[in-house]
Amino acid sequence: MTQQRRITTGKPIDRFYSVIPAGGIGSRLWPLSRADAPKFLHDLTGSGQTLLRDTWDRLVPLSGEQRIMVVTGRAHRAAVETQLPALADPNVVLESEPRDSTAAIGLAAAILERREPGVIIGSFAADHVIHNMPAFQAAVREAVAAAEAGYITTVGIRPTEPAVGFGYIHYGDRLELPGAPSALTVDSFKEKPDLETAERYLESGSYLWNASMFITRADLLLEEIGRNRPRLLEGLLELAEAWDDPATRGPAVDRIWPGLEKIAIDYTVAEPAAAAGRLAVIPGYFDWDDVGDFASLAKLNSGGRKSDLAILGENARVLSDASSGIVVSQSKRVISLIGVRDIVVVDTPDALLVTTSENAQRVKSVVDALKLTGSTDVL
Repeated sequence: MTQQRRITTGKPIDRFYSVIPAGGIGSRLWPLSRADAPKFLHDLTGSGQTLLRDTWDRLVPLSGEQRIMVVTGRAHRAAVETQLPALADPNVVLESEPRDSTAAIGLAAAILERREPGVIIGSFAADHVIHNMPAFQAAVREAVAAAEAGYITTVGIRPTEPAVGFGYIHYGDRLELPGAPSALTVDSFKEKPDLETAERYLESGSYLWNASMFITRADLLLEEIGRNRPRLLEGLLELAEAWDDPATRGPAVDRIWPGLEKIAIDYTVAEPAAAAGRLAVIPGYFDWDDVGDFASLAKLNSGGRKSDLAILGENARVLSDASSGIVVSQSKRVISLIGVRDIVVVDTPDALLVTTSENAQRVKSVVDALKLTGSTDVL
């Protein structure tokens, strides 16, 4: 996988619809990310706009503004529509409660397939950070070509380090598909590895980071869900049938949505399709991060230089002497750091987090503990 492909851009892709699942609370970014203000509604990179808006902006050249659908929670509708004023009302899909990615992406596919049989959809998370737009767009265009050839397709990121916070894709032979010269077969998916395993993956040269981007014909995605979770597909199709009639949508959601199985699309579509030889991957030659914890957030905001202290927050008051890491300030307190390395400090009006980059992945356990103790007022 050493050959660099030609980078191209152009007009929106025919028959292509982008889907943005905007759900989850980003529990590893607590207390910055909360149920009422999840991470996709924050500016985490200093770009001046939220991750959701960044996602929209990079998809508009591929789909056009009228062909982007956002799946989000009812509680986030106002914030999403404020961020995305050009989002068409029929393309706002509201979940009554989180049911994970199969339900979210599957419902979008079912609705769009009813509206436009044969449509190709691409699912792109609302909270990822991507740089090098021409390379991203080139990868998606190749993925659409692979989808037209009958494959469920993902975009995998060429790894630059033995990261332990990402899942991995083990790829195989080149597919030689028209319009998708980089397309490869997918042998298997690997869960987040330990450091030794990640180093082995990187050294082998046959693994990519799993960025959870899926591009496919909507009918093929639904077919794959039906093979593995027929009852889930039945519920999604029933919802889609009622969706575009305001008189039937609400009752259908209230009746069907809470009973849908809560399961990630990796298990209902990606892994089974890979095992059956129905999944392709396009290697992505662009910078990508899912901002999964404060260690990755610190790296994003320090330009990769470990000696720096990244500071986020309007009017943050931080004094630092020989310290590195990240400080996120949402209060007016003065925060002073002296001689601490790889520190993580997140100061909000009602909760304070102090940890280290090495332990950043463990923040989720704090959220779980708060749930168990009933301290949901800070979640």
